[in-house]
Amino acid sequence: GLDVAGEAAAVESLMRRYADTPMSLADACLVRLTELLADSRLFTLDSDFEHYRRNGRQTIPLLRPG
Repeated sequence: GLDVAGEAAAVESLMRRYADTPMSLADACLVRLTELLADSRLFTLDSDFEHYRRNGRQTIPLLRPG
């Protein structure tokens, strides 16, 4: 799991970057996990993750049904 206290600055930075969406705490934690686990793919039904970026400009590898 994610050490939210230890990753608070990074999570807050993500939430500020996407304040216009707005990004939830849960979404920010998932994006942060994809930054920490480079080989990960995120399973989601939420289309917001198509717009979020990890490590600044990298798309998030998504696993979507369909």
